[in-house]
Amino acid sequence: MSDPCLEGVTSQDGALTFGVAIAVPEPFGERLRARRASFGDPAAAQIPSHITLLPPDQVTEDGLDDLAARLEHVAARTAPFEVTLQGTGTFRPVSPVVFVAVSRGIAEAGVLAADLRAALDAPEPLFPFHPHVTVAHHLDDAALDHAYATLEDFGCDFDVTEVALYLHREGEGWSTHRTFALEGPRPG
Repeated sequence: MSDPCLEGVTSQDGALTFGVAIAVPEPFGERLRARRASFGDPAAAQIPSHITLLPPDQVTEDGLDDLAARLEHVAARTAPFEVTLQGTGTFRPVSPVVFVAVSRGIAEAGVLAADLRAALDAPEPLFPFHPHVTVAHHLDDAALDHAYATLEDFGCDFDVTEVALYLHREGEGWSTHRTFALEGPRPG
């Protein structure tokens, strides 16, 4: 029997597209989404502000419970940590992306991403893990330059207390399917 919460999520081959990320909490997430829209990024309304831990991948509907159990296992042994977003960066010329940089919490996010990859038997990324929040993507150079300059003074701090499992719905974009609390002991 099909889960009504997954209606519209499956692709033609029956797979679900998922991603795992740290959601940028409000009001910061909405501010960054609004800025992304103001730069002309057509994906702004379909992508919540986030720090990607696992890039988009596929899972069958039958495999979703196992995926959730593995995510829950990693989250249960991971301690909450603090993140600071500060300043901008870019992946140009390799990729037409401008982002807000993670300046504190890089190591913790990297360990969490590696633990998630190991738990899911996910392949190593093509590029080194670099936690960030995309704010402009696939725009012309002038728009990317504008995004870079406009947000270079942006900054915020927040505690990461959970990770989110996102699912993609065709025509609607990404939405949170479930969150997993980070429950490991804090160091010190």
